[in-house]
Amino acid sequence: MIYTITFNPAVDLVIQVPNCQLGALNRSKGEEYVAGGKGINISVVLKRLGVDNISTGFLGGFTGKFIEEFLEKEGVITHFISVDGTTRINVKVKGEVETEINAAGATVDTKKFQQLVRYLEDHLQEEDIVFLAGNAAPGLDETSYVEIAKLCHARGVKLVLDTTKTSLLACLPYQPFMIKPNQHELEELFGVNIKTQDEIIHYAFQLQKKGACNVLVSCGSEGAFLVSETGEVFASNVPTGKLINSVGAGDSMLAAFMAKFIKTSDYKESLKQGAAAGSATAFSIGIATKTIINTLLSKIEIRKIQH
Repeated sequence: MIYTITFNPAVDLVIQVPNCQLGALNRSKGEEYVAGGKGINISVVLKRLGVDNISTGFLGGFTGKFIEEFLEKEGVITHFISVDGTTRINVKVKGEVETEINAAGATVDTKKFQQLVRYLEDHLQEEDIVFLAGNAAPGLDETSYVEIAKLCHARGVKLVLDTTKTSLLACLPYQPFMIKPNQHELEELFGVNIKTQDEIIHYAFQLQKKGACNVLVSCGSEGAFLVSETGEVFASNVPTGKLINSVGAGDSMLAAFMAKFIKTSDYKESLKQGAAAGSATAFSIGIATKTIINTLLSKIEIRKIQH
């Protein structure tokens, strides 16, 4: 089975505000409420691409119910731990520039976290896949990520990890199957300013040396780079289209990559589908549909890079 874990889900309130002015009354030209959080997004893309999965993590309050109902409508199986407080609402202001305000989220105490761990201990089997994606909720830290990484490593479960610097580095000794930093995060991990393709590939290999099996680096309009556990390096382009909402694009890329890889074990074709899905979400309000992803597939070019 495939599991996605979201420690700190959110409802994203996407507001269209042309010419937004700070300190003044601004009126929206339209709003969308989108169930968010990296693991949530991944679950949706997986299911839309025909891959069954279980979405778990922590939810609370009316916003938690909104997210759970949304996932159930998508056909995603859910098993969330209920927490006190309300799942956060993030505000995404779309104007001349894109502005985001992310809330802190509901606190997850030790007892609630251990409920999640016990659920995983009871259900994980060898060759299962666990996506652990997003930032920690209040009450959790890198040790929470490490506990799940250790469990996956001990059970022979493929861990797909997409999180912040400290938690990512702490989990690398447990050999996650896939990690997906973006270029900014890659720079942050090594304290560098990356300017070239060769530098991206170099630092991706450094993450491999620290324990990651496969490293997928998303670079926005510059495409994506994959350093595989076979030592091969692939790069994708980005198709032409109108950027509407970049939120969830990286999650879509990661989910679509794994959806293809599960069936084919083909790195090149997996990156092609991943790149199509990332762009499809960037060109959509909310997470892209299978139809849009398939439409963009023909516009994705994958090249193998000699290094």
